[in-house]
Amino acid sequence: MPDTAAEAPRRHTADSTVLALAAYTTVTVALLVRVLLLPGESGDYVTFLEPWYWHIVSHGGFHALADPSFSDYNVPYLYLMAALTYLPLSSLVGIKCVSMLFDLALAYYAFRMVSLLRPTHRWAAIGAAAVVLFLPTVVTNSGWWGQCDAVYTAFLVGGVHYVLRHRPWWACTFFGIALAFKFQAVFLFPFLLVLVLVGRVPWRCLLAVPAAYLALAVPALVIGADPGRLLTVYARQTDTYHFLTVNAPSVYQFVSVPGDPNPVRSAGVLVAGVLVSLLMGLAVWSLRRGRRGVPDSGLRVPALTDTRIVLLATCSAIVVPFLLPSMHERYFYVADVFTVMAAFLRPRQLWYVPVLVQLASFGSYLVCVAPRVAPYLSMPAHGVLMLLALMAVLRTTVHEFRHGPEAPSMPGQPVAGRTTSEPART
Repeated sequence: MPDTAAEAPRRHTADSTVLALAAYTTVTVALLVRVLLLPGESGDYVTFLEPWYWHIVSHGGFHALADPSFSDYNVPYLYLMAALTYLPLSSLVGIKCVSMLFDLALAYYAFRMVSLLRPTHRWAAIGAAAVVLFLPTVVTNSGWWGQCDAVYTAFLVGGVHYVLRHRPWWACTFFGIALAFKFQAVFLFPFLLVLVLVGRVPWRCLLAVPAAYLALAVPALVIGADPGRLLTVYARQTDTYHFLTVNAPSVYQFVSVPGDPNPVRSAGVLVAGVLVSLLMGLAVWSLRRGRRGVPDSGLRVPALTDTRIVLLATCSAIVVPFLLPSMHERYFYVADVFTVMAAFLRPRQLWYVPVLVQLASFGSYLVCVAPRVAPYLSMPAHGVLMLLALMAVLRTTVHEFRHGPEAPSMPGQPVAGRTTSEPART
């Protein structure tokens, strides 16, 4: 008879080799696709990014950040741009390469998260990372547009990964770094507050968010930047655009206001705050109610399972930009990524959600990426697609909350919802 015990290590080694080869091939092809897009110059690059780059060059590299008023971005991204001026790269290639590197970081954390959630399905983690790398919005955002949405999103995904690993200080630090790069990181802050209110993240760990934000401002302060300007950069950003929507597939695709839209914008922010607060309250109430324990078992079950954590993050990533006014088409980038991981976690219920989100999100990109097709696009249709995706994620999340978490396994005691012959998940 064959020695199965001896074959097991060889089989494991062979499987690992195949997985590694698949990972390297995926990364190589993803980078090649982006290289093909490198020559493209977007309007944002010509109007904003390139002038910022040459301003930094003409004002002494990092010393230019003593007065960051030439840009409306926060200084952490400008540090990266200043570092590029010392490298033998063109401004176009350098700016896009920064975003492409964070595409890889984004895929890495997607891989780590799905590996943690589905430890017995190693190909699922590779698949999630590959899908993230090849999402049309992700490829276009870095390879053609030269935008930096992958930077803050990579830190958000990393933060959720550290939540799952019960490392709240690292999680909040990553959230703070994400916020320092882009204000759109706040789309996941309702999710973070829910974690705090149910005790998954201790209150004191929230100190890491402003600490990380302020720590990244220190180099600019040392150079001589104005502290007041650094602390109010996002307040100035929010007053830049006064449209109800800037091509975003949000609820404001269905709202048309003659005349001054500012009163509607202000009311929209208030309504969005109320609705998000209500959803947060329902989530907290349901999670606290779920802690009552398993009947007749004497066990107290953790109501906030890993599945619920990812689904709550996905809901937050869609709900907040969908309800807020003045959103850009790129502001669903976080939702693009999290819906992929949610689909790999619950494939039967959510396999089609990333497709809906991409149709809505990338369809909105086409206004900028392919202006000639803009007259043929139906922007309200994009809003409908995003609404359908949101409803699907909310429905699955509610089902998870109502279904009830599994009880932790105890020696010699069966687990609720699992037969005694099945191994307990660790």
